[in-house]
Amino acid sequence: MIEGADTFQRLAVALGLGLLIGSVRQKARNDIAGVRTYPLITIFGSICALLVKDTGPWMAGVGLITLAMMLFISNQHKLKANGDGADQDPGLTTEVSILLMYALGAYTMLGNLAVAVCVGASATLLIHFKHPLHALIRKIGDKDIHAIMQFVLIALVILPVLPNRAFGPYDVFNPFQTWMVVVLIVAISLSAYVVYRVFGAKIGTIVGGILGGLISSTATTVSYAQKAKASKSVARSAGTVIAIASTVAFVRIIVEIFVMAPKVALDVATPLFITLIPMVLGSAALLIGGKKQEPAQLPEQENPAELKAAVIFAALYTAISFAVAATKDLAGDKGLYVVGAISGLTDVDALTISTAQMAQSGRLETHIAWQVILLGALANLLFKGVTLSMIGKVPLSKFVLPVFLSTAVAGGFLIFTWPEDANLAKFMKQVPVFSKLGSAKQVSQKDASQRTE
Repeated sequence: MIEGADTFQRLAVALGLGLLIGSVRQKARNDIAGVRTYPLITIFGSICALLVKDTGPWMAGVGLITLAMMLFISNQHKLKANGDGADQDPGLTTEVSILLMYALGAYTMLGNLAVAVCVGASATLLIHFKHPLHALIRKIGDKDIHAIMQFVLIALVILPVLPNRAFGPYDVFNPFQTWMVVVLIVAISLSAYVVYRVFGAKIGTIVGGILGGLISSTATTVSYAQKAKASKSVARSAGTVIAIASTVAFVRIIVEIFVMAPKVALDVATPLFITLIPMVLGSAALLIGGKKQEPAQLPEQENPAELKAAVIFAALYTAISFAVAATKDLAGDKGLYVVGAISGLTDVDALTISTAQMAQSGRLETHIAWQVILLGALANLLFKGVTLSMIGKVPLSKFVLPVFLSTAVAGGFLIFTWPEDANLAKFMKQVPVFSKLGSAKQVSQKDASQRTE
């Protein structure tokens, strides 16, 4: 049990959390509890938790039951004062928040303070953003609920029951890890889809490009190329959205590398980040140059959490993983470039993650991994360039192709000139600033282990 100064610190945290949520409820003109009552409740919970040491765990339960009875009496009095209450919205926010704050006050004395603060802050935000959350729910239709439930099925029902071991040739098929990749990709796309559904089709050019890149940069390219074909006046606006979406697709690749292969991420992702620079500069130039662009209007988006699409992606990811492993075994490293170029035309995400994971496990050299990924990304960029040129013709091509071509030149230059033995992680350790940070981290870990012992 905690003692001394730590007790006062925890009581202060409980008091602060009570004041925080109490002030929000006071603003809502709550008739039961406000800025004074909530702090008293959290302190009450803390004291009950302190008494557990001397009286036993039943004391915390008695405090909770007593508080529940007081809430019941208070609500009965409120209903009598307002008549029969037939037209009253009962609501449970106040009652639930009071019980939560009692439990949180007790937890501050017995548990982790950081967890207590996070829970208290989260509860405060939920209560404070009542109207925006209600507005969000009103905007969400049956189609959106279906998308969310599909993601729940993919992430929380299917994933936990899959075996976490390798099957088949080259041990490339691990059902759990494969489906984990599916969950990651669907989560990224679904997040962008939800934002799109909330804000509607008409959004700013920057946001339109970002959402298009997160959902599908290829689909965004086709849609906006068709818009540019129908109306030449929107060619620059459409080209800006396409360029931004393709830039975000590159960023997405880099993020996937850091998430799925953190040990080799610095060496694998750095050349891709350098290749990204012309894309960023080109997109910025298009955005700044188009002072009177029409607001971007994203086409109707499909549900990215459909189970069929998830299964197809899982199969594609497994096929690419097998192709990379088999090609390396049968044809050597040079054959991987062909696999990367072909795979990039179909799905860069699957190629990126499968290749990065092979580098993480040591089955593929890092310089080969980033070259294959970059080649796939450039192949996908080439495919989008040809597509928009065929659909949008010259009015659209003159805006987008210079951005794509400069990126392709930068990527090709890096493939031929970037040193194979580049070890950025080792180089970072030699930089004085980072070496000191690493030393400080090791000292802190050593101190922590000594305190534990």
